[in-house]
Amino acid sequence: MQIYENDDAFLELLMNFVGEGINSDESVIVIATDVHLKGLEFKLASHGLNVESLVSNHQYFPLNAEEILSKFMRSGWPDEELFMTVVTDLIKKAKAGDKKVRAFGEMVAILWAEGNSGATVNLEHLWNKLCQKEVFCLFCAYPKSGFTQGNEASMQHICDSHTRMVKGKPDSKDEILYKTIQSAKISA
Repeated sequence: MQIYENDDAFLELLMNFVGEGINSDESVIVIATDVHLKGLEFKLASHGLNVESLVSNHQYFPLNAEEILSKFMRSGWPDEELFMTVVTDLIKKAKAGDKKVRAFGEMVAILWAEGNSGATVNLEHLWNKLCQKEVFCLFCAYPKSGFTQGNEASMQHICDSHTRMVKGKPDSKDEILYKTIQSAKISA
């Protein structure tokens, strides 16, 4: 997980996460806002990757986070059965041909930005539950601006739900490294 100060730092880390997966012949699912999908596509193309080809070869799955959320949110709350169906189906498509899968999800950050901390924590729980059933590498990120006073308990729960917290840029004074936790199951 990354708590980021600005989009440039975030997109650089996301581009590295996606690029490492593509270079390792893994399938990569990115569930993000349109702004971040376009920024990521630009960064990938500037590093010589043909995004259209990656999509048509089923190696890169760029998906709109709001659209995916709409498939499993009911009355402002994630429906567990629908979430598991939607995301498991995506992972199965990405695993075609016995590929390893890595995924980035920005849906939790959207719920957090809307002030829906309860649904955010619940969605984090559902991702963790899915990670116990499916083998894949999961990365998510939150803008630091979304962490305001009054959300300390939810913020701590979110941080505790992740195996690793990362900076956006090494040695950057404006990025915060909250903690690092080791895990055998998931690595970012």
